[in-house]
This record gives sequence, C-alpha cells and structure tokens, in this order.
Amino acid sequence: MKPEIAVLDIQGQYRIHTEFYRSDTPQNTIILVNGSMSTTASFAQTVKNLHPHLNVVLYDQPYAGQSKPHNRHQTPLTQELEADVLLELIEHFDVQYVLSFSWGGTAALTALASSPRRIEKAVISSFSPLINVPMRNYLERGRRCLADCNRTQVGNLVNDTLGKHLPSLFKRFNYRHVSTLAEHEYAQMHFHINQVLSGDPQCYLKATQRIEIPVLFINGEWDEYTAANDARQFAYAIRDSQFVSVENTGHFLDMEHKQASHISKIALLDFLKPPAPVITRPAQRLSVAL
Repeated sequence: MKPEIAVLDIQGQYRIHTEFYRSDTPQNTIILVNGSMSTTASFAQTVKNLHPHLNVVLYDQPYAGQSKPHNRHQTPLTQELEADVLLELIEHFDVQYVLSFSWGGTAALTALASSPRRIEKAVISSFSPLINVPMRNYLERGRRCLADCNRTQVGNLVNDTLGKHLPSLFKRFNYRHVSTLAEHEYAQMHFHINQVLSGDPQCYLKATQRIEIPVLFINGEWDEYTAANDARQFAYAIRDSQFVSVENTGHFLDMEHKQASHISKIALLDFLKPPAPVITRPAQRLSVAL
C-alpha cells in the first residue's frame, strides 16, 4: 500500500508534503491531522484501520517531517495558520472527513469553526478543551526543557507522561524521534505551549459553538491528560457530538495495543461510513380466483 506523494504549494507561503492513499472503491476521503512533534509516520496504524474503506490523506506541518526541508523556519505558526493550511488541503483533495490526534485538535477545531463547505463529519481524538492539573504540569515542565533545548529531558518527559502506556518498543521509537528534532521544532512547540497557557481556557469551547456537523470525540480511559470526562465538555458547545472512551488505554489509543486499535477502528468506521442503502422491493400483486 504505497501512497501518492506530492509537495503542494499552500498560499504561496508553505510547501507541504502530502501522502494520498487511494482506495479502488472509495466513497469518501479523510484527512488526518498530526499532534505536536509528530509526523505522517505516527498515523501508520490509523491508515491501516481506515484504508481501503476510505481514501486517506496525510500531511506534515511546514515545520515538521518531510515538509521541513521545503520551508524556511523564521517564525512559529499560530493555530490559525495551521488551520488555514488544513482548509487549503481539504479543498485540494476534496475531503469529506477530518480526523485529528492530540494537539492536532486545535488546528482541526479552528478549521471546522469556519464551516468548510466540503466537510461532513469530524473525529477529534485524545483532545480536551480543559487544561487540567496533570496537563498543566506536563506543559509547564515541557516549556522549561524546550526553552533549554534539553533533548534528553524532552524525550523522557513525553514517554513518562502522555506515552506512559506505550509498549516499550514504541517508547524507544518515540524517544528517538522527539529527542532528535530540530531546534526550530522545539521553538514551535514552546510557542504553542505559551499560547495554550496564556490563552482563554474556554477558547476551544467558544470557537466550537459554530460547528454544526457531527463530531466524534475519542479518548483513552487511562488518559489523565486529555481525560474522557473533560472531553465531554464539548457536548455543551457542539450540538451533534458523540463520545467514545476506549477501555484500558491511554493517550496514544491505537498505538498502545491490539484491542485498543480494534476498538478505535470500529468506532471510526461506525461513525464515518455512510449507512448501507435500504433496498425496497415493489409490492407484489396478489390475484384471487373468484
């Protein structure tokens, strides 16, 4: 299953690496939005769960992954600019569905609040509108070690908190990736954390009041950082919202174990796939001999 690779020019400002997994018999297309410090590679299991049921689009933010060599990294991107990139890609690939992971939810929800005409449904996974005590502690610690560009501390922090329920092999991959990022990527995450900690804690809920499409929120039962109960606050802002809590699972959901991947797959496809058409047969005429 090899994707079609393209580097797209977005608004004359950014060059975006994209991967398009085309299905032979697709009904719709979904775009996946990365979390912070992650790349298209982070969605390997999610792609397996969604394809070939759907066409799947992956992309790297301008500062990350395979988009990184194509861009100048002079100033950090705001969540509004990340949302603009997402909206351009939605138009380019004729996307009907959006799925975000973790802090990718900020760009996804900001984009959805502008009511993009093509989008019919969205899934927001491992995200919460509230900065609870565990998340605030994580962000404060992250802000310090990112400012110092302390690679060892950054790698250990992610694995000891958000990634605490990952298998050991995934933890090693995660540490290697996070601890070897470029300095501008650390600066981007530091900027993002400052935005979150200094912003209005109700901003996500206020922005999402304009979202009218169905939205599914998926959180891990063991995730204390973006807790399932906190995510349910979106029910007050988004009229057509649904919630799934994956048992025995933390922040990284389908990456943590096979059962979590299976449950996540079922939840996604049940929500996204259109219902099977109802086949009606013409009524039979009965003749009665008189």
